[in-house]
Amino acid sequence: MGKPTGFMDYERETSEAVKPKERIGNFNEFHIPLSREKQMRQGARCMDCGVPFCQSGIVLEGAVTGCPLHNLIPEWNDLVFTGKWKEALKRLKKTNNFPEFTARVCPAPCEAACTCGLNGSPVTIKENEYGIIEHAYRKGYAAAKVPKIRTGKKVAIIGSGPSGLAAADQLNQRGHKVTVFERDDRIGGLLMYGIPNMKLEKHVIDRKIDIMKQEGVEFITGVNVGVNYKASKILREFDRVILTCGASNPRDINVPGREAKGIHFAVDFLKATTKSLLDSGLEDGNYLSAKDKKVLVIGGGDTGNDCVGTSIRHGAASVVQFEMMPKLPDTRSDNNPWPQWPKVCKTDYGQEEAIYQYGHDPRVFRTTVKEFIADEAGNICKVKAVKLNMKKDEETGRLTMVEVEGSEFVIDADLVLIAAGFLGSQNYVTDAFGVETDVRTNVATESGKFETNVPNVFAAGDMRRGQSLVVWAIREGREVAREVDLSLMGYTNLSVQ
Repeated sequence: MGKPTGFMDYERETSEAVKPKERIGNFNEFHIPLSREKQMRQGARCMDCGVPFCQSGIVLEGAVTGCPLHNLIPEWNDLVFTGKWKEALKRLKKTNNFPEFTARVCPAPCEAACTCGLNGSPVTIKENEYGIIEHAYRKGYAAAKVPKIRTGKKVAIIGSGPSGLAAADQLNQRGHKVTVFERDDRIGGLLMYGIPNMKLEKHVIDRKIDIMKQEGVEFITGVNVGVNYKASKILREFDRVILTCGASNPRDINVPGREAKGIHFAVDFLKATTKSLLDSGLEDGNYLSAKDKKVLVIGGGDTGNDCVGTSIRHGAASVVQFEMMPKLPDTRSDNNPWPQWPKVCKTDYGQEEAIYQYGHDPRVFRTTVKEFIADEAGNICKVKAVKLNMKKDEETGRLTMVEVEGSEFVIDADLVLIAAGFLGSQNYVTDAFGVETDVRTNVATESGKFETNVPNVFAAGDMRRGQSLVVWAIREGREVAREVDLSLMGYTNLSVQ
C-alpha cells in the first residue's frame, strides 16, 4: 500500500465531460481523461481496506455489487499510484480481457461497493482502469502476444459480442485454433452496433480486434448461421462450438395501433445510426432519422437513454421518455445501505443533454403506453398513455404496476422508439443447432455449466443468462472457455478469476 492516508489526503476527481452544447454536435466520446499525475493520485485513494468489496461481484438484495470479473482492484490501484503501469496492466489483464471496453461502458458496480464510499466518495476505479489500458497502448504494452504452441484443436464461436470475444481470446491464448463467425459486417456485436459511438468509439474495438487477428484468431463476417450458412457444416468442421449470439429478441409493446408506421425497436434505430456513421458519416441517409421529429422513447434503461442522446444528435424537435417505474430517490434510503448497489435516481448523459436542449428532464415516470394513434396515411401521430401506481399483490406479495383510473393523457409523437429490453435467443439459431431453451427463451444448460443438450455445443453470455452487463458477458466468455478447454484437453490451466 503506497499511501495509507491517500483517501484522506485527496478528493475524488473524475474526467471532465464536454458540455452538452458542444458534444451534441457530434458522435465522439466526450470525456477528457485525467492527466497521468492526477490519475496516480486517484490510485492513492485506495485504502487497502482489508475486505475489498469492490472485487466481490456478489448479489445483495437482488442486485450485483462489486466486480463480476473479480478484478484485482486494490493491487492495480496501488501500482497506478506508484507509477508501475506495466505491472498494473498485468494484474488487470489477469481477470479482464477487455479493459478498453469496460473502462468506457461498465456502470462500475466496483465503485458502488468501494469501502471509501461508505463515508465519502469511492475510488475512481473505472477511470484508473481506463488510465492503465490507454497508457499500455501508448507505450506498446498491449501489443499482440502470439501463442507459441498450438494444440491442433478447432473451436467455432458464433457471435462476436463481448462473451464471444472473451472466449476467443482465452482459447486462442491456450493454443486452440479459434474462428469467430459474425452475421453483421463488422466485428463486435453489442459493442459495435448496440452501444452508440459517443459511449464507445468503434476504432477502440477495431484496435483490439486487429491485435486478436495478429495473435491468430480468425474472424468471418456476413455469416448468419441458420440463414446463409449451415450449422451442420460448422459441427462437422470444428471440435467444439460456442454460441454467443446475445439476447437478440427485443420486447415489444403490444397495444392497439402497434402497426402504425414510425414505430421502431431501439436496437434498429441505434444500429442504423452507427452503421451509417461508420460507412459515410451519416451522408448516405441509411438510418432512421429523428431530425425535426417529436420522439417518444419507451423505456428508462441504458438503451432508452442512448436513444435520447442519439435523437438529440439527429436534431429531434422534442424527446419524451416513458419509464414504468417510479422515480428513485436522489440519495440512498435507509433500507439500501452500502455495499448494496445504490438504488438512486441517475441522470445519464442523454437526459443531461435533453435538459440542456429542451429545458426539462425528458423522463415521465410511472407511465406506460395504452394506444398508438395513426393519421390517415397510417403514420404514428399521437400516443395515448396512462399513469401507473405500485401495488402489492395480496396473494404472492409481489409488487406490480397497475393503471391509475382516469389518468389517461395523449401526447404528439411522429417517431416512437421501443427500448423495453430484450428476451433470450433467436429461434432460427437455436433450431439450427438443435439446442434446448428454457422458459425465458435462453439457451438451457445445467446450473453453473455451459454445455447444451447437444454434445460439443456450448453457450455463454446473454444468450445463456439473459440480458445483462458487458462485464457479465466477459465473465461468461472466460468461464465457457475454461469448460471447453477442459473438454478438449482433459485438463485446463485457463483461469476465470
